[in-house]
Amino acid sequence: MSPHGPAFDFAVDLSAHEMLRRTHVMAALGPDWDPAAALRGEEEARALLYSGLDAEQQRIYDELVAAGVLPAGRDGDAAA
Repeated sequence: MSPHGPAFDFAVDLSAHEMLRRTHVMAALGPDWDPAAALRGEEEARALLYSGLDAEQQRIYDELVAAGVLPAGRDGDAAA
């Protein structure tokens, strides 16, 4: 027994709320959402973001990839 009173079990089941949240997310994305196209767009944006780096920027990028801060490029190389 606790000095603050009797102990009791307390549990909250959020599974119904999680299903409702997922339903709202999918509704917000809409019927035309294409996850493959979204992923391709993200990969294209990442390639563009890290393209055209000067020597110092490339060195820092390579260090961040080696440290695991940034993911390596698809081919295992640095920026595309």
